[in-house]
Amino acid sequence: MNLRGLTGFKTLARREILRFLRRPRNTFVPPFVTNVLYFSVFGVILGDRVGQISIDGGDPIDYILFILPGLVVLGAISNAFENASFSIFHGRWNDYIEETLTSPMSYSRMVVAYIVAGATRGLLVGSLIAVIGAFFTTVGVAKPLYLVAFGLVVSLLFASFGVVVGLWADDWDNLTMMNQFIVRPLVFFGGVFYAIRELPSPYQELSMLNPMVYMVNGVRYGFLGVSEVDPNWSLAVLSGLTAAIFALDVVLFKRGYGLTD
Repeated sequence: MNLRGLTGFKTLARREILRFLRRPRNTFVPPFVTNVLYFSVFGVILGDRVGQISIDGGDPIDYILFILPGLVVLGAISNAFENASFSIFHGRWNDYIEETLTSPMSYSRMVVAYIVAGATRGLLVGSLIAVIGAFFTTVGVAKPLYLVAFGLVVSLLFASFGVVVGLWADDWDNLTMMNQFIVRPLVFFGGVFYAIRELPSPYQELSMLNPMVYMVNGVRYGFLGVSEVDPNWSLAVLSGLTAAIFALDVVLFKRGYGLTD
């Protein structure tokens, strides 16, 4: 049973990864075009006027380099979320998720397979955005272990969140609404294009309630070695949140939430 379950896990994860790899025009071309525009408009054109930004009194950073980590986070979490939520909802919509549910896999392995596929897509797109940024500015990695850790955690977190939304959604509009009107706005107000500590009170304090602030600053710490938030605290909180949502995913699968009529 365990061996068959492991084989099923590998098969499901492979199927979900190949699904987006075989459609590069849908997976990689849109973020490529979008981020070329972001770097061109915000990084080059607006960046020349903004100049440099200093974080916590450190050395000034070119504006285009300042926004790069936030754009990487935006691409990674959006794609991790989209892949997991689409996979679950599409399987429900077309009734083929029943084949997965009747397999010898445990519910936790099913959930992990969907999350791994979503996180893989998020990491690939995030890496692509970093490469695009390298054509506009010099990209270094000051804290590689932190960069890898935060990249993994934020991708796994939003892939896990995507599973919840994929089970909850009643139609395709629900998926679009969550991604376009909740996930993306939270990122834009999470310090992608500005330093949080430049905001006046009470907006600065309110911004600290936005979890995206900790994700953006964590990845920024990996790239630049500077952060407005303690990276160790951020990593601990985000890891705990990821574990909690993963546990919720497993519970929802066990109860058949959204999976059965």
